[in-house]
Amino acid sequence: MKTAVVVAIVLGSVLLQALLARFAIGGRLAFDLVLVGVVFVALQSGPVAGMLAGTIGGVLLDLTAGGLVGIGGLLKTIVGFGAGVMGTRLVVAKPYARALIVAAATVLHGFLSMALQAAIDKWPGLDWAAMLSETGFNTLAAYIAFAAIEGVPGALSRGRGRQRTAFSRRQW
Repeated sequence: MKTAVVVAIVLGSVLLQALLARFAIGGRLAFDLVLVGVVFVALQSGPVAGMLAGTIGGVLLDLTAGGLVGIGGLLKTIVGFGAGVMGTRLVVAKPYARALIVAAATVLHGFLSMALQAAIDKWPGLDWAAMLSETGFNTLAAYIAFAAIEGVPGALSRGRGRQRTAFSRRQW
């Protein structure tokens, strides 16, 4: 995957995250579409591209969210590398398998975030409902995205095939 495509996917996921974040009702809807984009890039292109996507996406998300810049970049870089390694070691060709990788990456990201916060300041506590909610939303978003990406080329080729036969095979 070219660097420009990686940057475009990450910028698109950051933009989508920023647009949909205002619909999170009082902070009860937790989702991380940037993490989904990072895992997508990592599964498609490997650990190095996952690290690049994680660094860019995490830092951009830190800049838009405010607070300490770099923590999200570090966490998403680690998760992008891990997802890239899992993608090269395991067969993850189907959308549900990729969505499960996103679920595992979301849980890992949550635990790493709590551990880093505990190392910097104090133990933040574990909110299982929030982690489960975020994992569910991320997994659903990933499944929809992966199924759409997998289905588009087939739909386009079927459409081209019909169009070609309709105009090129006239029966006189």
